[in-house]
Amino acid sequence: MTTLIRGANWKLVVQGREHGVPHVHLWWPGGRAVLAIRTLDLLEGKPPSSLLVAARAWMREHREAVSAEWHRLNPR
Repeated sequence: MTTLIRGANWKLVVQGREHGVPHVHLWWPGGRAVLAIRTLDLLEGKPPSSLLVAARAWMREHREAVSAEWHRLNPR
């Protein structure tokens, strides 16, 4: 598991042994969500809108590195 970024009350995480489309986990106190790396679509969960905006903005700027880390932890 790799923590990509920690915000004030949230973090984005890539886990190993995953399946499906490449994605990250958005964690915050009391909840979690899943975001697709390529499209930034919300695949699971209902994060507060401010956290979703912040996570998507960060991912947009770092998408290539996030994708590389997902593939490193999840080789096929």
